[in-house]
Amino acid sequence: MLDPNPGLIIWTIITFVLLLFILKKFAWKPLLEALQKREELVKNSLERAEQAKNEAEKLLEENRKQLNRADEAGKQIVNEHRALAEKLKDEIVEKAKQQSRLMSKEASLEIQRNKEAMLVELKNEVASLAILAAEQILKETLDENKQRKLVDSFLRKLPKN
Repeated sequence: MLDPNPGLIIWTIITFVLLLFILKKFAWKPLLEALQKREELVKNSLERAEQAKNEAEKLLEENRKQLNRADEAGKQIVNEHRALAEKLKDEIVEKAKQQSRLMSKEASLEIQRNKEAMLVELKNEVASLAILAAEQILKETLDENKQRKLVDSFLRKLPKN
């Protein structure tokens, strides 16, 4: 069947060694150099990717810090404005109360003045009526029936205000 041929084996080994030598001389170095360049390129790319990732994480953390600071500043501004609004509200309410008390006092004084003026006018009117009544009574005799009739007639003549 198969017999090993020693001449063929020797020539195959020589051809293989010669092919190895030629490959080593002309192809092995460029292949190794290409592989080393590729390895360096991949290594550099990984380093840059790692650096970019670290920078992105730093930026993200910085953005979070800035967002938190802005949020705190916003809350502080809202609280300050809320306190200011509360203070203004209290001031407005106090001014309104003061104005209400002042208006109430003025109204009370006006009512008191009107009351006093009406009392003076009423006293004058009563005095005038008393004088008129006395005049009428003095004109008539001092008979009780006549006095009653005189007062009734006088009262009918008065205006109905």
